[in-house]
Amino acid sequence: MIRFFNSLTRSLEEFVPIKEGEVSIYTCGPTVYNTPHIGNLRTFIFEDLLHRWMEYRGYTVHHVMNLTDVDDKTIRNSILKNMSLSDYTDIYKKEFFDSIKQLNFKPAEAYPSATEYVPGMIEMIKGLIKKGYAYESSDGVYFKVSAFKDYGKLAHIDREALLAGASGRTHSDEYSRDEISDFALWKKWSGEDGDVMWPSPFGDGRPGWHIECSVMSMKLLGNTIDIHCGGIDNMFPHHENEIAQSEAFTGVKFVNYWLHAMHLQVDSEKMSKSKNNFYTLADLAERGHNGRAVRYALLSAHYRKPLNFTFDLLKQAESSLKRIDEFVFELGKVSAEGRGNPSFSKALKSSAELFDNALDSDLNISEALSALFTLISFYNNNKSGATRKNADDIKAWLDSIDSVLGFIRPAGEDGGISAGAEAISPEAEELIKQRTIAKENKDYKKADEIRAKLLESGIEVRDTKDGAVWKKIGS
Repeated sequence: MIRFFNSLTRSLEEFVPIKEGEVSIYTCGPTVYNTPHIGNLRTFIFEDLLHRWMEYRGYTVHHVMNLTDVDDKTIRNSILKNMSLSDYTDIYKKEFFDSIKQLNFKPAEAYPSATEYVPGMIEMIKGLIKKGYAYESSDGVYFKVSAFKDYGKLAHIDREALLAGASGRTHSDEYSRDEISDFALWKKWSGEDGDVMWPSPFGDGRPGWHIECSVMSMKLLGNTIDIHCGGIDNMFPHHENEIAQSEAFTGVKFVNYWLHAMHLQVDSEKMSKSKNNFYTLADLAERGHNGRAVRYALLSAHYRKPLNFTFDLLKQAESSLKRIDEFVFELGKVSAEGRGNPSFSKALKSSAELFDNALDSDLNISEALSALFTLISFYNNNKSGATRKNADDIKAWLDSIDSVLGFIRPAGEDGGISAGAEAISPEAEELIKQRTIAKENKDYKKADEIRAKLLESGIEVRDTKDGAVWKKIGS
């Protein structure tokens, strides 16, 4: 039974999908005005884990992640760079996709851009005006919060107190706790917008930030979806406003389960360029840290707990990955025949059950990783009794959980877990093939020469009953 902590009810709930065997997931993606930083990526990695886990549990996943390519920041920065909005945002769309590729994300079903859905936004705004939930003003169209009786149910704020304390409309798209009154659905064009505008019945202009997600979600996933995710800073006002405008428009529940990731800090402080603790993947790569280690580090803490990112954390991630690599390498060396030692079968079954139960319980990744390392410890303490069948069973399980974790790296031609568990250069792969051919031809001198050459390049090759296995020395 899969359970999630639903931000809407503030409780752990059994997941029951709208449609049996399928799950619809909408995740708030990047605002493409800058390179994604590790704070953004921490939230996106939790959402990737959710996607992978639901597939692992047999669901057909319909995952949509939006790209916000029109808002105050994208317009402001594109004008400063003297670029068109599309040319400017295309740069950061590419950087986003490059980043998630480096972190081995499973692709979403769709990555809609807000600018592609403006006609649908105009239609929704027209409907909200007709229903009495929105009104035109001199500078645009606003949602009338007082008309929606359930406003505040996600953030659990007192609606009457909020309305009493409202300080007037705000024209900003920026995240702000001060945005506590009627919010913008459409913004009439002003000189600050440059040439960014669309024609509409309310005057030339552009959509407000909140309406974008509602329209993209409903157009691609339907009026009611299973799961909506984002960072905790999205909860209010963004997600609260999504609920209000969506449910006012359709008359049905917008989302059944709301999942929110906590903030990432760096060295126990808020990440900020002024504090010189603002990092992108490129920054970390310059310091010698690859995407695999970053993925492990950002994934290692439960999504509802704050993550304190440090370079010690990255070193711990690299150490953990090295331990996994050595484990896989040792499995490749096992040659003993037999039915299988029952103690290994029991340990594997126990770890597999703990792994599944942990992730079924609100994606408890910490306990899931503990189950993996418990098995590694057991194996290392008892490996002399392992048979080839034990090793093959364990490797099959590692294959299956790597579809969830995404950092037990496949290196075999069949895409499965191989002894190296690390990517090696095409040149090294070719040398290993040549060595295998040399041994088959009983040219042992050439095989030894190739092995020595590989050692010089930092790759150790060993022979097993099932063929050659390798690992990077010192990795």
